[in-house]
Amino acid sequence: MATRQWHGGHSSSILCVGAAGGPEGLLASGSEGGEVTVWTQDGTILSRVPLPGGDDSTSVVFSPASPRALYVAHGETVSVLDPRNLKGVVAEFPGAGEEEINCMAVNEDGSFLAVVDDSGAVRILDLAEGKVCRTLRRHTNICSSVAFRPQRPSNLVSAGLDMQVILWSQQKTRPLWTLNLREVAQEEEEEEGGHEQDQLFNPPLAHCVSVASCGNVVACAAEDGRVHLMRIGSGSKLERHGLFKAHSQGASQAHFLGFLSHPYWLATGGNDGQVALWDLSRSPVVAPGGNAKCGAPAVHHRKVKGRTSKGKASPQGQATKEGEEEPQKEEELGAAGNADRRSNTDKVPKSGPRLHFSHGDKVNWVCPALLKGEPSLVVADQSSSLTVYSLSGM
Repeated sequence: MATRQWHGGHSSSILCVGAAGGPEGLLASGSEGGEVTVWTQDGTILSRVPLPGGDDSTSVVFSPASPRALYVAHGETVSVLDPRNLKGVVAEFPGAGEEEINCMAVNEDGSFLAVVDDSGAVRILDLAEGKVCRTLRRHTNICSSVAFRPQRPSNLVSAGLDMQVILWSQQKTRPLWTLNLREVAQEEEEEEGGHEQDQLFNPPLAHCVSVASCGNVVACAAEDGRVHLMRIGSGSKLERHGLFKAHSQGASQAHFLGFLSHPYWLATGGNDGQVALWDLSRSPVVAPGGNAKCGAPAVHHRKVKGRTSKGKASPQGQATKEGEEEPQKEEELGAAGNADRRSNTDKVPKSGPRLHFSHGDKVNWVCPALLKGEPSLVVADQSSSLTVYSLSGM
C-alpha cells in the first residue's frame, strides 16, 4: 500500500485534521501554538495562518453545507476561516467553550456547531444567530469527543474521561441514554476471570466517538485499547452493545468511513503507534438477528435490556492485510440489568483488522479522506508532518 508524507505545513506537533467533502474538497490541520494549514488533495500547502493568542488548535471541522466555512477551536474560542482565502479570521465565537475546547462537530445542514471542553459541558452554537443556544451537562470529567448523528440532525453523541458515552437530543437537556464504560469493563473482567485492579491502571477513558452514515451505529475508542460499538434502535434507545480489543495501548481514534463498499468500515489509531481498518459489517452489533458471519473482529456483544427510569511493530507505513435544567433521570446502562445483559453475551469468530499499518509513533488523529478519488487515511502524530496511507483495493 502506498504511503506518503506531507511536510512543511507546521512547525510543531499536529493535533487534529479535518477533510471537506467533494471531489475538490480541501483538508485542514491544526497544531500546537495555534497554527492552521489548508492542504489540497495532493498535499500542496494552499495557505497557512497563525491564530491569535497562541493557544493550541485542538479541532478543525468543515461545514458540510458551506465549503467556505472552516471552524477551528483554540482555547475557549472558535474561529471561522475561509479556507480558500486564509488571510485571517472571518468570524469568531469567544467563550464558545467554558474551558479549553477538545472537539467540535457540525450537523449535516450546517446550522449547529457542537463543542465539548475540559469542563465536561456539551455546548450547541446556533450558527445563524452566532451564539450558544444550549448547554448540556452530565459528564463529570473532561468531555473529549462529540459527533452528530447523520440523518438525525438534532441528535448527538458525546464521550469523556468520566468513561461515559451519552446520546443527547437538542430538544432535551437530559440524556436519552448513558453507557458507563467502567461498569461494562468490570463486567467483562468478571466474566473472563480478570481482576478489578486492571481497571485501576488501565481505565476505559473515552477518547473519540464516531457515528456511521446510517446514523444508528456508534463507535467509541477507549484508553484500555478497546473499541465499543453501540446500535441505536427505534425510539433512540440503545438496542445493542459490543466491544473488541483494537490496540495494545490506548485507542485514541475511531472514525467510520463513508466512501467504501458499505458504511461500517472503521479506522482506528492508538498510543501503540498502530493504525487499523476494520470491517464491522458482519458484527452482531451492526447486523442483529443472527446474520453475523465470519470476518468481523472478535466482538463481545449483548442485547441491552438496561434499567430505564424515564502483533510486533514493523517499519513505519508498512501495511499488512488482516440550555440547562435540573438533572432528570435517563436510561442508565451500567451495573443495573447485569443479568439481562450477560445472558446475551456472545463472540464472533476471531478475525483481525482488514488492513494494518505500523505507523511507529503515537497517533494524535486519523482522518478518512478521498484524495483525488483514492480512499485514504491521513494520520497526525507527535511530529509536524502528516502521513497519508492509501486504501486502494479495499
